[in-house]
Amino acid sequence: MPIRPEPGVTAVVLENGDLELHSLHSGVRISCGPVNTAMWLALRQHDGHLEAAADLLAALWDLDPLYMRSDLDVWVGELGDAGLVRNEP
Repeated sequence: MPIRPEPGVTAVVLENGDLELHSLHSGVRISCGPVNTAMWLALRQHDGHLEAAADLLAALWDLDPLYMRSDLDVWVGELGDAGLVRNEP
């Protein structure tokens, strides 16, 4: 299942390279450092497909793909809990 931003969520990469996610509906605002910014960009590049995003990041950072997938799953779960993303069938 692909991961999609909830309707009304904006994503802005700031001048310092951090990502800011903001829900226009709930007002939730999260700032992300460089690692989470790269995760977001990889997810968007791969149309929300976690496996492909994790594989890309694992290759770029010379990490075990299973470790990267686990880390990505945790972070996406946190974004889901904050109402910023959803699983789309």
